[in-house]
Amino acid sequence: MPESTPSAAKSPRVRFAPSPTGYLHVGGARTALFNWLFARHLGGTFILRIEDTDFERSSEEMVGGILEGMRWLGLDWDEGPFFQSERLALYKATAARLLESGHAYPCFCTKEELEQRRGEAAEAGRPLMYDRRCRRIPRAEAQARMAAGDPAALRFAVSESGSTSFDDAVFGRVEIANAEIEDFVLLRSDGIPTYHLSVVADDIDMRLTHIIRGADHISNTPKQVLQYRALGAELPVFAHVPLILGPDKTRLSKRHGATSVLAYKEMGIVPEAFRNFLALLGWTPGATKDANGKDREIFSPQELIERFTLGGISRSNAVFDNDKLAWFNAEYIRALPVDELSRAIQPFFEQAGLNAAPDRLLAVTPLIRERIRFLRDAVSVADFFFLPELAPYDPADLIPQKGDAALALRILQRAREVLGTSSFDHVALEQKLREAATALGVKTGPMFQPIRVAVCGRRNAPPLFETMAVLGRQVCLARIRQAEERLQSLG
Repeated sequence: MPESTPSAAKSPRVRFAPSPTGYLHVGGARTALFNWLFARHLGGTFILRIEDTDFERSSEEMVGGILEGMRWLGLDWDEGPFFQSERLALYKATAARLLESGHAYPCFCTKEELEQRRGEAAEAGRPLMYDRRCRRIPRAEAQARMAAGDPAALRFAVSESGSTSFDDAVFGRVEIANAEIEDFVLLRSDGIPTYHLSVVADDIDMRLTHIIRGADHISNTPKQVLQYRALGAELPVFAHVPLILGPDKTRLSKRHGATSVLAYKEMGIVPEAFRNFLALLGWTPGATKDANGKDREIFSPQELIERFTLGGISRSNAVFDNDKLAWFNAEYIRALPVDELSRAIQPFFEQAGLNAAPDRLLAVTPLIRERIRFLRDAVSVADFFFLPELAPYDPADLIPQKGDAALALRILQRAREVLGTSSFDHVALEQKLREAATALGVKTGPMFQPIRVAVCGRRNAPPLFETMAVLGRQVCLARIRQAEERLQSLG
């Protein structure tokens, strides 16, 4: 399949053209990523265009969300953002050219008339297509009616014979009989362009060489091919990428979890991890093995750029696996330098109302890095480092397995004595507390559990001795005293 056009092989121009009727969702982000990778791979131009002619549903908030999502993913654009709402003159001029050349005609049918005919066609079992009756109005009569101010939409005059075809870089040759293509509307009666007109006018005006978009647009493409030919413009290379499905193999939706890119940001996904994960939804980088002989899945941004080609795009729909995304994210979290990871988790502590001083958080970060899959997990794993007092916990958790409250109390009392005199680095703490366990005749597991619960407020926590060293002597001693009091309250 073609990857480049002869006239523009050296400098491809591609675009991402979202509609601001919602935030940037997963499917749109993947389309943007593929366009970005393709442009960067071939040294081309990546254009951002906002298709905001749905004036009732479009909003500045959604535009802002799209731009924020793009920036978070690191998908920088070379031109734009262009707004279709500011380009209406181009669409009207393009429509006028099609009308002048006889490739379009005015349609005076009202909305009510069209709905009535669709209902009649449905009852009769006929295709729900426009019956082309206004196409039969003599040209002079149609012009006179328009000049008199009769409301009219503008429709494209599709040939009633033959077929329309194009070569798709992913799906191969696509051909559809013209009899199956309705005389589609280009301009509505209020002068607002339809998607079919505006997208073609923009793509030609912006000199796009490749159109990379979701496979759900394949059915629209013949209508656009007809306009390209009617306008005497060279066809771009079309590449329709497979859809993204949920685990149940239905179209990805909110019931499968978050679909907005910004929602993944809020849950603590690392942008590089999300970009890597998205790139492999419907595209393969070729055979590459890791040090263990397994297929590689982790790729740097530069590696993705170097490997990306349209030939690697699959025809099969991709499945969005949340567990796989979590795995990618955990891998990226573990690979982040400590200072970068510390800065990345800082906002989540702020959102939780915790005063996590940067220097303290920097010390905590290496202790929790292996324990979190999402950046936001850092709060639940490490909040006790920043709480003035521990949240209430069950005093029974202080009691070791096969032990009792009296044993737990002896352990804590001995631990408090050790912590009062020991050097407070983690090596010394471990040595002294192991010696204390031997002196008490207690194994290290039962010995360390009450101490861990006392200083962390939970059974599962980061490495104990490093944790105590970060918390400091005074905090640890105070929390152990409180734990002793809770044990005594058990009677």
